[in-house]
Amino acid sequence: MATPETINGVRIFDFMKIRRLAGMLSIILVLGSLVTLGVKGINWGLDFTGGTLVELRYDRAADISEVRDQLRAAGYTDAVVQEYGSASDVLVRIPGDEPTLGDKVARMLDNAYEGDVETKRVEFVGPQVGERLREQGGLGMLLALAVVMVYIAFRFQFKFSVGSVAALAHDSIIVLGAFSLFELQFDLTVLAAILAVIGYSLNDTIIVYDRVRENFRKVRDTNAVEIINISLSQTLGRTLATSGTTLFVLLSLYILGGEMIHGFSTALLIGIGVGTYSSIYIASNLLLVQNISRDDLIVPVKEGEVDEMP
Repeated sequence: MATPETINGVRIFDFMKIRRLAGMLSIILVLGSLVTLGVKGINWGLDFTGGTLVELRYDRAADISEVRDQLRAAGYTDAVVQEYGSASDVLVRIPGDEPTLGDKVARMLDNAYEGDVETKRVEFVGPQVGERLREQGGLGMLLALAVVMVYIAFRFQFKFSVGSVAALAHDSIIVLGAFSLFELQFDLTVLAAILAVIGYSLNDTIIVYDRVRENFRKVRDTNAVEIINISLSQTLGRTLATSGTTLFVLLSLYILGGEMIHGFSTALLIGIGVGTYSSIYIASNLLLVQNISRDDLIVPVKEGEVDEMP
């Protein structure tokens, strides 16, 4: 039976018509991301590599470009300088394993400035701490995916858990690949953004899966492809509204939020866009690859229940 044009006033779109093309695109993106990660690696931030953080307060609005020039002239070419809070607060991040580096940089900038510079904070992150953060961050992502797989398997069915976890891994790998390709700095805020992407994409996938399960039980004389098209069409309005408003807020953060949350907003922009796509063409597509059917969703009747019915 062909998929009807409308059901209860909802227009039905043939999403799965291009599922093979979408699958090939995803394979190319994932493989490309893995190759990029293997060749170029990740541009780890100070949170993961170790280094020194110096927070300074100037007596008037600081000229960030001038501070950068002063640091370059002193030989600190890899220093990251950004506003921190108000226009007079400056945060300087410098790679290196010298514990006294922060005090040296603070004194140098104070001497190079005509006014008053207050050193508010100097923190040193050793390379061992950074390495431990990398390990814990990676384990945290793997643990999140494992918990999701168990949860989806219990709430729906094992085939659903495979599709959802594959979609989440797909999203995470592409975000990491984009950061590797463009050599964007990866710090703890970016890791938090990837975990947020996992949660966002999972929520979107669960809504689609709920509708798929419901339609398998309600709609008769249809195949799996048609059921998934109907389910995706019924949730399309909600998906577009949620993703659209979220992307609008993230775009505002990216443009107006400053350098402090630039990596965070970039990771979320990429992740939310890819996550919306994967809820349709990865999570749902993999159900078809696994030959999902109505029989998979039938609640088993325990022995003796039928006899006990009046």
